Parts: sequence; C-alpha cells; structure tokens
Amino acid sequence: MEKLFHYTWKHRLFPLRSLVTTDGRTVEVLDVGLHNHDAGPDFFNAKIKIDGTMWVGNVELHLKSSHWNLHGHDRDEAYDNTILHVVCEADMDVFNSKGQRLVQMVVPIPDNLRDNYDRLLRDDRYPRCHDILGQLPSLTIHSWLSALQTERLERKTEDIMARVNALCGGWEEATFQTLARYYGFGVNNDVFEQWAKALPMRAIDHHRDDLFQIEAIFFGQAGLLDIDTAPLSHREEMDGDLYFHRLHREYKYLAHKFTLTPIDGKQWKFLRMRPQNFPYIRLSQLATLHYNRTAGLSLLLECNTIEDVEKALATQVSEYWQTHYVFGVESEKNDKKMSRASIENLVINVVAPLMFAYGRYRHKEQLVNKAIDLLEQIKAEDNNIVRLWRECGVEVKTAGDSQALIQLKKEYCDKHECLRCRMGYHYIKSNPGFLKEEPSPPTPKGGVSESDSDGEG
Repeated sequence: MEKLFHYTWKHRLFPLRSLVTTDGRTVEVLDVGLHNHDAGPDFFNAKIKIDGTMWVGNVELHLKSSHWNLHGHDRDEAYDNTILHVVCEADMDVFNSKGQRLVQMVVPIPDNLRDNYDRLLRDDRYPRCHDILGQLPSLTIHSWLSALQTERLERKTEDIMARVNALCGGWEEATFQTLARYYGFGVNNDVFEQWAKALPMRAIDHHRDDLFQIEAIFFGQAGLLDIDTAPLSHREEMDGDLYFHRLHREYKYLAHKFTLTPIDGKQWKFLRMRPQNFPYIRLSQLATLHYNRTAGLSLLLECNTIEDVEKALATQVSEYWQTHYVFGVESEKNDKKMSRASIENLVINVVAPLMFAYGRYRHKEQLVNKAIDLLEQIKAEDNNIVRLWRECGVEVKTAGDSQALIQLKKEYCDKHECLRCRMGYHYIKSNPGFLKEEPSPPTPKGGVSESDSDGEG
C-alpha cells in the first residue's frame, strides 16, 4: 500500500483543499518534487508553502509516523533536509538527526483510489483494466503504445549491447549471433544463440568460399554430426547416409585444424515442430546466407523497406537439404526459402532492434527512426495478447503496436506494475461508477500466451 501512497502524492491525487499540518498550519503544495527511486528521501526539491512561507527541500512519505524511526531516518543525516513528513496516520512526533522536530501532514489515500487499485490486483481477467479502456481517447492509448514500443526496442538493445561488449566491440559477430538466435523461432532460440557463440567465425572466414565446409562446421559445432546424441528416430537413417558421413569427416578434419568443441547436440528440440523449422533446415539456410555474404550489419543498416530486408535475408538450403528434412530420409524437392512471415519475424526481432541499437550507439537518429518505421510497415502479429486487447476495443494495426503490447504484458501486467502504466493511472483515478463492482470471470484455462511470431517462447 505504500507504493499507492507514493503514487497518490506523485500524481497529486489527494484532496488539494484544506491541507494542514498536524499542528494546524495551512499547507499549499506547489511542487510535489522529483520522485527518488534510490536511497534517500522519497521526493527531492519539493516546493511547499506552510502558513504562507515557501519551503524548498525534500519530502518523505510513510504510512505511519513511527515508520520514520523504524527505518532509521532519525539517525541519518541524509534526511535532515526533509521539509515535510507526509503520512496516512500520525501516531507520534518525529525528529531528524539534529533533534529538530519535523513538520508532519496527514494525507489519506482516497477511498476510490484504494478500491480501484484493489480491484486491479484482484481481477484475473487480462487485461485487468478492461473496464476503463472503452472510455479512453485513442490518442491516450496510442501515445502509450508508442512509448512502450520504444521501451521494447531499448530492452532488445540491452541484449545486443551485451553481445557486442562480450565480443569487445565486435558488431558483425554480434549481428550474426542475434540473427542466429531468432532462427530458432521460439523453441530453439537459446540453443541457436549458444551455438552461434561457439562458432569460430575467423576460422570460418578462411573457408567462406566453400558452402560444404561452412555447413560442416555449422552442423558439427551444433553437435548434430554425432549419431550418439541424435534423436533415436534419426540414428538408423543417419548411419546409412553418405552426405552425413561426408560432413562428419570434413568436420573432424576442421575440428582438429581449429581445435573446435561442439555444443551438446541433445539440446535441440524436434518434437511438435513443423519440418520446415527443424534445426537441420535452419542451419543449412544460415550456412547459405553466410556463404552469400548478404546479411552483414552494413547491408542490413542500408535497408529502408521490408522488400530491402527480404532481398538481404533471402536464402535457401543447400542441394542436399532440398530433398531432405532429416539425414537419410528423402522428401519431395523444395528449395525451402524463407517465407515472408519468417522474414517479417526477423525484421521484428533482429533487423529493427539492430538498427535501433546501432543508431543509439553511434548517435544516428536516422537509424533509430528507420527502425521504428520498419515496424510500422508490418501488420500486427496475430497472437493471443493482440486478440484480447482488440476485444477490448483497442486498435492494433502494426507490428510496432503488437510489440508494444508484448512489452506491456511482460513488464507491467505480469509484474502487477499497474502504478507505472498510463492505462492503470486512468483506471485508478477513475470514477467508481465507471467500474463494475465485481471483477469479470477469469480467463479460460490456458491463459495468455505469445505466438511464435514473437520468437521468445
């Protein structure tokens, strides 16, 4: 409840008339101050008039006055510049470390705020603020979605910068690792990233003009050229397959040459997966892409449209995999090119975040804006999150919107951070008559899940 109390003060949601100190002096709040999320007083540089005299300093908030001593503020010089102690209940006088008595004021949390906040926390339906969404102007909703979209890109920027820093500034290698991760398309994301980090990129560059050798290193480092770690259903066919043994011999030679150690091949997932998404197919596509040299950072940064990205990331499998989905089992010939939907997935999770991250890193606002523009060129992803918000009347048009809603769910709704959400703000301060007395029935069993298009599980 202390979070709600801070929220009430920060947004001036308390009654502004007849504010008085506990000793009867009039109070006028000109500026509540800057909310401090670190150690020290709760609000810095507030401007408060007490009996007509202007005071500038810090404000501390507690549910009870006695919490001042409980938290040790009476012995901490950092709190000596506190000009006002705001409480819900004044149960004692309090003093700073110099022995000076603090001015205190009681500000109760309004009942409607408390009730609305409790209702938000109790409601099992998603989104919890569904009752108020119909009353909000579309501008309010979409300005918040725009901010959330930027947050989402910033969160992905952190992941990219972690890879860049681990590679001592190696942007090209970080680009490949990011691309490889999202070739997992959700199920195998983590394994693909682990595999990419195990690749000796400088060694591969010596053999980049030979697709077969690239494929040998890619498959070997993935641990997929070891019959003992392959899925049981694949082992017999692998053992009798000539191409498998050719790759195995080539990898054994290259592994000795470059002292390579593969990752554990048992980590790869095949169950309940379309054959097009099998790791064998994705690895062959990546090998061809790397061989063609079209997916480097500089080329991706030059893309202005989805069509540009589609050309840069256009790839297919090698000749053997055109007639196979697994080793040793022939299938109808298919070059297995990347679909438009898969390319759009890579724009959302790889190209746009890379542009945004590199733009921020190089202070190039044009790249930042281009990243956002690419997301606006793609239709919204079709997942359960998007469908539920649409049912509440929220217009979701582009991938930028759907990414914003994923950010909203992960970082706000799932963490019950309604007090940091703009929609939560409107809900909490709303007239109780707008809201139902009881929460709606909970979401059907199965809850809310993201679609594979997000590529993050």
